[in-house]
Amino acid sequence: MDRMRRLRIAVVSDAVYPYHRGGKEMRYAQLLPRLQESVDVDVYTMHWWSNREATQRDRGIVYHAICPLISLYGKARRSIWQAVAFAIACLRLLNRPFDALEADHVPNLQLFTLRLVTWLRRRPLVVTWHEVWGPGYWRQYLGRRTGAVAWWLERTAMLMPDEIVAASPGTGARLRALLGDGTPPVRDVPSGIDLGAISRVQPLDPEQSPDLLFVGRLIAHKHADLFIEAFARLSDTPNLRGLIVGDGPERMRLRQLADDLGVEDSVRFRHDIESHDEVIALMKGSRVLVFPSFREGFGIVALEALACGTPVVMTAHPDNEARKFADRSSLCYLADPTVEGLVTSIERALADFPRRAPAGAGDAAGSDHVGQRRYPEPWISDFDWSMATAAYLQTFSDLVERGPARGGRNSRTSAAFLSTMAETSKGASAQSPLEVLRKNRLRSAPTPDGRSIPPRRGGSSCSRV
Repeated sequence: MDRMRRLRIAVVSDAVYPYHRGGKEMRYAQLLPRLQESVDVDVYTMHWWSNREATQRDRGIVYHAICPLISLYGKARRSIWQAVAFAIACLRLLNRPFDALEADHVPNLQLFTLRLVTWLRRRPLVVTWHEVWGPGYWRQYLGRRTGAVAWWLERTAMLMPDEIVAASPGTGARLRALLGDGTPPVRDVPSGIDLGAISRVQPLDPEQSPDLLFVGRLIAHKHADLFIEAFARLSDTPNLRGLIVGDGPERMRLRQLADDLGVEDSVRFRHDIESHDEVIALMKGSRVLVFPSFREGFGIVALEALACGTPVVMTAHPDNEARKFADRSSLCYLADPTVEGLVTSIERALADFPRRAPAGAGDAAGSDHVGQRRYPEPWISDFDWSMATAAYLQTFSDLVERGPARGGRNSRTSAAFLSTMAETSKGASAQSPLEVLRKNRLRSAPTPDGRSIPPRRGGSSCSRV
């Protein structure tokens, strides 16, 4: 443990809690204070705080602003300018002290800069991957041509780390299918919840709580619009109340949708909630959490609601990893990813839970009576932050001890990457940069006796890209 305390970990993320709230921000908000107990943590991000100071300190963690605050979104999509600016700003880590560097993969472009930084600094790079978008979703998000370029960037960025930490087993499986055998290795470290903290929060009074609750960022793939449309179809239910908690580029469009459907008085919006305990209190007081997202790398909001004993209606979309909670929980209601599917599942959940438990009724733990609040099912304790913290500490320790940048796979990957960029910029090859990178990696990979392996003919594990 003494050796672990001497490690200094640089964490790079363009968005951090509490200034921006989402799955990756909540994951770091829970993990970093726990990591700080064993290692020194420095976070490098944009200048989110209001004062001019370049650094902020919170619970022993130092937050460093390496670039000005730039809006993450432009016209309801992730800003390309922000991604480029943040990637360039990551060069500042060339002269910052660290033993290992951890980054989240969003928005991908910065991983190329961080690979260069860690190669020059001879330090290991660990990347947490929350979800794989894939070529189909990129085309839907950015159009055919731009989407193809974005997919190439995402796929190539997967080759940059020394080790990838997948935020869920489903994301890990997709990464391994794309990467093949051990290039780089992928470790599944699911997100967790703090059951102790959740249990200490009292439910909001039922009279102040909604019947149907949505919690999440107001962006397209979270589909708060389906929540509003489904609510409008349920307008015959007397005194039904809805609440949308979150903020994002879709907020004004969603408010207009509620007006257009005539439910503006029944569906309230809250984007000003600062305390996570208040969100938990709302979850405990609500009859049903509606989770209509089509894409989730893990689904921490759904897991928190289940830990509160609140039924969750979620889509069965194949890109929604949260749907797998339904395999273990009797409180999950899977719905087709349509308005009609949501309405059907919400009606079932409301019928099963016709009234909310009053404050203090949490002693009915494990009860199976229909309509009675049930508190955490035993399997939820599998998702504990202490296990995730231990997995990260082991990863950092192994990589630092092994010294991958001192002649291991890390050096070969970095050299191949730099060679790829050089060949591409000079027009030295008519092949795609990914194909050049693949061949360079194969040329530089030695056999156990030290000989180089010549490139294979006729395809490789990268040929699916």
